[in-house]
Amino acid sequence: MPGNGLWRTKSIEQSIKDTDEPETRLRRNLSAWDLTVFGVAVVIGAGIFTLTARTAGDYAGPSVSLAFVFAAIACGLAALCYAEFASTVPVAGSAYTFSYATFGEFMAWVIGWDLVLELAVGAAAVAKGWSVYLETVLGYLFGDGAKTTFSIGGLDVDWGALLLVVVLATVLAVGTKLSSRVSMVITAVKVLIVLFVIVLGIFYIKGANYSPFIPPAAGSGSGESGVNQSLFSLIAGGANSSFGAFGLLAGASLVFFAFIGFDIVATTAEETKNPQRAVPRGIFGSLAIVTVLYVAVSLVVVGMVPYTDLATKAGDGSHKTLATAFSANGVDWAANVISVGALAGLTTVVMVLMLGQVRVLFAMSRDGLLPRKLARTGRNGTPARATLLVGALVAVAATFFPADKLEEMVNVGTLFAFVLVSAGVLVLRRTHPDLPRAFRVPWVPVIPVLAILACLWLMLNLTVLTWLRFAAWMVLGVVIYFAYGRRHSLLGQRMSQDQVG
Repeated sequence: MPGNGLWRTKSIEQSIKDTDEPETRLRRNLSAWDLTVFGVAVVIGAGIFTLTARTAGDYAGPSVSLAFVFAAIACGLAALCYAEFASTVPVAGSAYTFSYATFGEFMAWVIGWDLVLELAVGAAAVAKGWSVYLETVLGYLFGDGAKTTFSIGGLDVDWGALLLVVVLATVLAVGTKLSSRVSMVITAVKVLIVLFVIVLGIFYIKGANYSPFIPPAAGSGSGESGVNQSLFSLIAGGANSSFGAFGLLAGASLVFFAFIGFDIVATTAEETKNPQRAVPRGIFGSLAIVTVLYVAVSLVVVGMVPYTDLATKAGDGSHKTLATAFSANGVDWAANVISVGALAGLTTVVMVLMLGQVRVLFAMSRDGLLPRKLARTGRNGTPARATLLVGALVAVAATFFPADKLEEMVNVGTLFAFVLVSAGVLVLRRTHPDLPRAFRVPWVPVIPVLAILACLWLMLNLTVLTWLRFAAWMVLGVVIYFAYGRRHSLLGQRMSQDQVG
């Protein structure tokens, strides 16, 4: 039975019933293949093109491939839980909707606010990266003077990121099916680029670059320390979290950013023709494909150049990328190809992150926790108002704000969502044991518990500063809930009417 106040839960039956409201109905036209494309489209992007080299140079050395494996295991465990939830409750909103059915309204709001951190902030951060690659490509075409930023009154304006967000918001407003077709074409291009990196890079691998596979920990006074070191290394008394065991673990928590996106498949469940079968296939298919590609790329890159050559430049803080490894081997033409591929790759990342954010905002608005007008769908069967709002917010963030440290902020938000979804499977198995489940997590409660522990472990290996920022973000969200969401909740209004009746 639904509880009172903060812990009132929205029944599974009511969540599914709400999907048939004429004014807020989404069009069901996505297949398992479309969902797999969305998953691969968002996962192969910023992580593989930028984080691989940076993590090897600053944290893990050649063992960056192990960091990817550790992150993939945590994602795989959480993916099992997402698949059960999404196939059982095929409703937009992903972890927000799942939490509403299990932990109650307050926790649903918390996770919805948390997903803003993952999706909208992530989209803005990747849009900034896209603009950097655009500047590189424009430099090839028009010379080094081409820039994607300019200053007005001391304020830096990133017109490249703004252009990308405006175009993608328009595509999303037109229709999800069109978004899928655009993603399919661009995803094919960037998968070919990744395969190109692997095949060509193999010829430049030098065995000596793999030794030591796990470099010794950086000495005191060097590497990431203080609020910039991982929380776990600080608790355990480590001097820093650069290299050694602490560095490998910190690297796994950082490259986790590269896997973010498969959970977005779950946000499109309500727009899927056969969600009970298509959603689990989309989740597992996308995760399997990108894990193999990530491990292969990381092994090739650290084999091409010494990991020390991939470290962040101390003077200006500039990061190395995949293109760096090819330039170091004199293959500049390949570095140019990779830059063009990264431009295409980051395009779909931003689009699918925005798609996921719109669907979460849509679900929260339909429940009244945000203004209901945002949940109205237009003639194309998409929430156009929510799309325009998300596009505006992402555009402002990407155009005017720097992207430093945003990857870790996105990571902590996503891992927190994974923890709640994994715990939610245990709760739903107990409260609704007879609910039809097209996919069931095996070995319950072992798998969900392992997923929770793995995600908490990765969270502990994020920096102290990330945790402080995350806490501040959550406090702001709680204030907004009590100021608006709690008083306008449709579930709360229904319960009040039932009590009066």
